[in-house]
Amino acid sequence: MPDNRKYSDRAEYLKRAVAKRRIKIKKMVVDYKGGKCVLCGYDTCPEALDLHHKIASEKTFGISAGGLSRSWERVKDEADKCVLLCANCHRELHASIRQPVWETKQ
Repeated sequence: MPDNRKYSDRAEYLKRAVAKRRIKIKKMVVDYKGGKCVLCGYDTCPEALDLHHKIASEKTFGISAGGLSRSWERVKDEADKCVLLCANCHRELHASIRQPVWETKQ
């Protein structure tokens, strides 16, 4: 029996597989970093938690910008340079409304 699959069928499968892995890695990162915002303690929705590089010049890659498809070891190494913040605290930090006080909270 001939194989009637098309490239487009495989492409859709691969897209779904990558999306599934990105969700898995995001959960692993959130768990690895303690599962809550280091500034306010928010822990309700993991999708609302971000990694923030403590020292911007040490950033090798953005974890959310394609980084979740890298190996767990590379993601973990990059996550070690970061703190876990809720989306609200992260935006306030970048807007200079909040101060980077995690050095005293970890």
